[in-house]
This record gives sequence, structure tokens and C-alpha cells, in this order.
Amino acid sequence: MIVPQYRMSQIAELFGVSDDTVRRWVEAGALTAVRDSGGRKAVEGSELAAFAKSQAPTARDPSSGDRSARNRFVGLVTDVVCDRIMAQVEMQCGPHRVVSLMSAEAARDLDLEPGVLAVAVVKSTHVVIETP
Repeated sequence: MIVPQYRMSQIAELFGVSDDTVRRWVEAGALTAVRDSGGRKAVEGSELAAFAKSQAPTARDPSSGDRSARNRFVGLVTDVVCDRIMAQVEMQCGPHRVVSLMSAEAARDLDLEPGVLAVAVVKSTHVVIETP
């Protein structure tokens, strides 16, 4: 299997930083650059994946207790659209937008409105992953 390599500009786009920031990461030893087939600096995908995981910000989870769900996203409610039966709740969790559909009663019981700190818990047996 061929390990993918990512050029500095691709890494910058993935992380939302400048090319110069990526070059500084390489100079500081946080990432190891190799030369790709075109002679340009690149980083191997497996190393970039480990770096991405180490850089992921984690907000403190305000809830407590043990649970089986591991996919927990702490963030702020940014929008709530409610009718008589259902509610669509949108949250911003770090760089991720999470949208949940729930009963309007549940949204009211949780006092969900823009600006409220909440935790989106994802417990699913089906997750779709796509590649470009």
C-alpha cells in the first residue's frame, strides 16, 4: 500500500493555518518533511494523522458519570428551530458543526437556546466515511 503524502499547502488547508505555520512546525521538529516525487516538501499521511490527533483541542466535559458513548462534543448551542413536535438544534463544537433533531419537548426541558453550553453525545452503529 502506498502511504499518502501531503504538501505544505495541503496541510495548511487541513489545519486552517498558513503555509508558514506548517513550515515552522517542520523546523521545530513537530512534523518530519520528506521530498515527494516532484521534489517538494511533504509529510507522510500516517505522521500527519498522529499529529492531528495530538493537536485536537478538547474542552472540559461539564457532565459527570460513566457512560459507554465515547463520541462527546462539548460546545455552544448556536441555533434552535422548534415547531410543535420537533426541534433542530445546532451546536458549534470547536471547528465542528453538530446538528441534532429531537423532540420539541426535550429541547424545552433542556432549556436549549443560543449561547447555552451543551454536550452532543453520538452513539451510533452506522457512521459514513468518505474519501475525496
